[in-house]
Amino acid sequence: MSTTIISVSVQIAQLMLVLAMAIVLIRIILGPRAQDRIIGLDTLYVNAMLLLVTFGISSGRMIYFEAALVVSMLGFVSTLALAKFLMRGEVIE
Repeated sequence: MSTTIISVSVQIAQLMLVLAMAIVLIRIILGPRAQDRIIGLDTLYVNAMLLLVTFGISSGRMIYFEAALVVSMLGFVSTLALAKFLMRGEVIE
């Protein structure tokens, strides 16, 4: 019974994350300012990371957790680089 509940919960979470990613993509495309697009990109990588984690939970394979770690690190660095570019106009000084 508990494995059925967990598998259904993970599938519902995956569906909600895909829906959230679609909404964020609309925000990235239609965002009136660059700051809105960067926040949308930040939200997109967090949702992608969580989607990979739910794939790892449902399949039981560790590769998804490692991919989620890589996505989170690259997303954090890219958000910092884009924010610095918006503030100063250059990334590397």
